Amino acid sequence: MSHIWQNTLIAPDFSVREALIIIDEEALRGAIVIDENRKLLGVVSDGDIRRGLLAGISLDEPVHKIMNNNPTVASIDFTKEQLIELMESKSILSIPVVNDEMIVVGLRTLHDSLSKPKVDNPVFLMAGGFGTRLRPLTDNCPKPLLKVGNKPILEVTLLSFIKLGFVNFYISTHYMPEMIKEHFGDGAKWNVKITYIHEESPLGTGGALGLLPSDLPVLPLIMMNGDILTNIDFQKLLSFHCHNNADATMCVREYEYQIPYGVIQGKAGKITSMEEKPTQLFHINAGIYVINPEMIKKVKENQIVDMPTLLEQKIADNGNVMMFPIHEYWLDIGRMEDYKRAQSDILNLGLM
Repeated sequence: MSHIWQNTLIAPDFSVREALIIIDEEALRGAIVIDENRKLLGVVSDGDIRRGLLAGISLDEPVHKIMNNNPTVASIDFTKEQLIELMESKSILSIPVVNDEMIVVGLRTLHDSLSKPKVDNPVFLMAGGFGTRLRPLTDNCPKPLLKVGNKPILEVTLLSFIKLGFVNFYISTHYMPEMIKEHFGDGAKWNVKITYIHEESPLGTGGALGLLPSDLPVLPLIMMNGDILTNIDFQKLLSFHCHNNADATMCVREYEYQIPYGVIQGKAGKITSMEEKPTQLFHINAGIYVINPEMIKKVKENQIVDMPTLLEQKIADNGNVMMFPIHEYWLDIGRMEDYKRAQSDILNLGLM
């Protein structure tokens, strides 16, 4: 298949049969009908042809009899995001690109607009927790499989990475591991690879790194708690990590805390200042990290260690540990009220 969009340009007197052959050969979801000056007259899709045949149109009749003569079009100034939004809102798979005179200058497909370059960096999703604060929901279901909207929490996260081109996934398990393995399998249904890392006993938030296989891609690894709902761009996170030559990067969130009383400053018993209910701003750990291979290798098999401890050790060794501020949506689904909030938030995040 050549996939050359110019080959989809046809005249209105082309037969339906000829249009069908072009659609099949070019695999670009449709053909564009133009006049002698390449001005758009209409488009014809496989669906248009099928509907025409059902209505009694012969394959030998001219294509203008079945074409859509009022198609949705895109301006040459449209961004990729605008193209995707338009095609998804109209439920169409391809769209002609035209200039101000309605001259056809291109054809974009939803598949190509959504496609991302392959990213080989490994992604490690932590899914072994007991989810005790979400009982009784987690009595018979591991927390990563609890649904937000119509998908499990962990699947929403997995799909977020897949949309960005990530293909190498590792999932740590402990509590009800078979349910997680049964749901996700080896990743083949998403055209990715999933490897399971089982903790016989809990190893802390960083100990599972010591169980990763020796054939792990020698690239910075993204590690993320499996109960987080977020729409951050993980490619931007990787770029930040690499641009700053970091040994490790921790994602952080701003957290405001208002002291509910007036705060008094003094010296030698004398009041020097008063501030009524001041707000303090902190950065908190968001449970998402990027770690270089050298740090992963230092975690011994079955070593019990938390991620903050690993990062503190690297800082003590004069390592370059960066923080990546998250301004995007982020929710740690740790409590029942968080889970209830996630049910409404998911509808507005574009993650489903």
